[in-house]
Amino acid sequence: MTITGAPQRLIPRWVPPGGVPEGASERAELTRQVPVRLAARTRLLARRSAAGWEAALVAAHTVVLSALSGESALVTGYLPPASALECAPQPRALTLQDATWRELLATSERAAGTPADGAFETVLDLGHLDGPPARPAPDTVLTTSLRYGPDGPALLLSYRTDVLDAEAADRIAGYYLTALEQMAATPDAPSRGRVLLSEAEYHHQIHELSGPAREIPDRRFHELFEEQVALRPAETAAVQGGVSLTYAELNARANRVAHALLGRGLAAESVVAVVTERNLDWLAAVIGVLKAGTAYLPIEPQAPVDRMARTLERSGCALVLTESAALTEGGGPGHLEQAAPAGLELLTVADAYTEGHAESNPAVPVAADQLAYLYFTSGSTGEPKGAMCEHAGFVNHLYAKIDDQGIGAGQVVAQTAPQSFDISLWQLVAALVVGGRTLIIEQESILDVDRYLDVVEQGEVAILQAVPSYLEVVLARLEARPRELPALRCVSVTGEALKKELTVRWFARFPHIALMNAYGLTETSDDTNHEVMTSVPVWDSVPLGPAVGNVSVYVVDEELRPVPLGAPGEIVFSGVCVGRGYVNDPERTAQAFGEDPHRPGQRLYRSGDFGRWLPGGSLEYLGRRDAQVKIRGFRIEIGEIENQLLRLPGVRDGAVVVVESPDEGRHLVGFQTGSAEPAEALRERLVRALPAYMVPRRLERLTTLPLTPNGKTDKRALVALAAELATRHGEKRYEEPSTGAERRLAAAWEEVLRLPAGRIGRTDNFFDQGGTSLSAVQLVVRMERAFTLRDVHRNPRLADLAGLLAPAAEGPGPVK
Repeated sequence: MTITGAPQRLIPRWVPPGGVPEGASERAELTRQVPVRLAARTRLLARRSAAGWEAALVAAHTVVLSALSGESALVTGYLPPASALECAPQPRALTLQDATWRELLATSERAAGTPADGAFETVLDLGHLDGPPARPAPDTVLTTSLRYGPDGPALLLSYRTDVLDAEAADRIAGYYLTALEQMAATPDAPSRGRVLLSEAEYHHQIHELSGPAREIPDRRFHELFEEQVALRPAETAAVQGGVSLTYAELNARANRVAHALLGRGLAAESVVAVVTERNLDWLAAVIGVLKAGTAYLPIEPQAPVDRMARTLERSGCALVLTESAALTEGGGPGHLEQAAPAGLELLTVADAYTEGHAESNPAVPVAADQLAYLYFTSGSTGEPKGAMCEHAGFVNHLYAKIDDQGIGAGQVVAQTAPQSFDISLWQLVAALVVGGRTLIIEQESILDVDRYLDVVEQGEVAILQAVPSYLEVVLARLEARPRELPALRCVSVTGEALKKELTVRWFARFPHIALMNAYGLTETSDDTNHEVMTSVPVWDSVPLGPAVGNVSVYVVDEELRPVPLGAPGEIVFSGVCVGRGYVNDPERTAQAFGEDPHRPGQRLYRSGDFGRWLPGGSLEYLGRRDAQVKIRGFRIEIGEIENQLLRLPGVRDGAVVVVESPDEGRHLVGFQTGSAEPAEALRERLVRALPAYMVPRRLERLTTLPLTPNGKTDKRALVALAAELATRHGEKRYEEPSTGAERRLAAAWEEVLRLPAGRIGRTDNFFDQGGTSLSAVQLVVRMERAFTLRDVHRNPRLADLAGLLAPAAEGPGPVK
């Protein structure tokens, strides 16, 4: 039999950094004695179950491989008893469902005799009970054999040292013995009912992989800020657009806001929405909300009216702090008034300042478990979810940022994230806990890389955070036009997967500036893991890092039991970081939040993310279990978009898929049946209900949606169809660039958007081809600022934008 294809990966790779290089052919062996009494009990059980002794070993092999891989359908190599020495292992399909050990024994004997198709990396060798094991094929990672010696039966494990170290192999041998023990002791119990981990490994995962214990002051953020005000009243606390506030001035403004809220009778934990631009009034309003014992709810002024209204309603918002511009801009006159429920007070921050309230600290008692803030994230039912987090988790997260990034007195932290991102909060206030300074960088500067770098350099920013796609733009500019950024000490990267290639480029340019890969979720008070790097990581991918202080992170199976080290499982969180759940949403709260079975009395949150532990205690991200995705750093539930699509007039059915291609990057494509309305008109309706990053780039009309055999929408077929239709659309509208400026600009587009040469035509639209505000910035930089970002938005067609180029731009290609 010829076996082709790559083998199913079942064995977790567990070799510490600096171990044997992958692909090395070295092998090692390990022997573990099977206790005589255990062997006898297992044989007796097999005989009473009308199965052979080998069936018990096949059953144990099935359970062990399933635990190591997280898979229930497995392909393994198998040598049955009495095989000739020259026989080669043959593939066998094994399946582990919700069966008892006794039931598994019966099915294992049949499975062991049934050939399967496919390659394999594991072998169960029962063929040479008193001789050497069969010689393994190069792809064989692990061979488990049964051997008889003077002390009775023993398990012999032969393994590749570029995949497993000796400690990992010993753990796996222990899993086999534990599986046999469970089988013999409780044959009618579920075969997947208990973990295979030893007590030592369980303790290591539950306790030693938790974040270090870190004593946190029993005070709230605003109290820590007030301590700094007393220490340094005249020092600068925050800067934005050339305007600065001292600690005393910022505190006075925040106190007037707090007294304005208290004067209106707002109770503890009353939700106060802050609808302002990112500016100094926003900062004062946030601190004032916390000082009053109320809960902060951020809403961007540009949010669609419908989404804003749903957020205000679901949160039970008691009052809105805003600014005059937010009442008239963003969605047209009366934008916020349209969204606000009848009777909800809209108070401008300016009015709160001028109402004559005291500038003294209100000194309202605020408990550690009191609600601090709510952030709304995308929800699969079409309704956003308002994650509630408490002061203790908030302060713990601030200290994690302070500790791991080395934020200290006098240092500048850049505030760059939109208000709807939870990362915006630590950027805004972390420096104020330790006597540092917050620099709010305006959006106009962020969209102009040179202005952005000017602000970072001139503002002496020490701590910066960016999504990887934006960091790549910044780094490309720094490679083309070097500057040293002498004050910068650490760049935190979050929101998207950080590619190793970007770390290579970063440390080649800035070997003295640390990168910190940050991972966490809104429901867990933001980041729970930090991988602080001072050089290129040794792993193929960039790890998420170990848990931060006072946070417990587990990798578990569907029953919340720890999986073997290195095995894939769901990432869940426990401890002070875990929020209360979703506001006014008990059903979705119950689905994701619960009590920690390993630490009774602690809350636990199920992230829906999959990952695995790496040697050394860092976490590796493996993907999502549901329809939640990230596009350009934004967390999106596909279900929310689909629900909005189905609400459009005439739409009978709809689906949205994520398409990723070299041509257009990672983006959303929607499909609908029923509506004959033009796609752009439907997209415009979605724009009014959803944030721009959640609106599919294309909407395609179909007669019916493709279905899987069980009647569900076939998302795989839609992904393929989206790629096919994109090709057709591109063929239809292609018109070759006709001037030197058009050809030069087309070459720049292709480079920025990573499209094949000759793809861009003179009538193509930059944004239809996959362009974003971020890639538009790249284009402006690539063309040496021959036009502005506003020009790209106003003239997205190639021919129109090329018409703005000066005659000198008639060269053959973009500037290098």
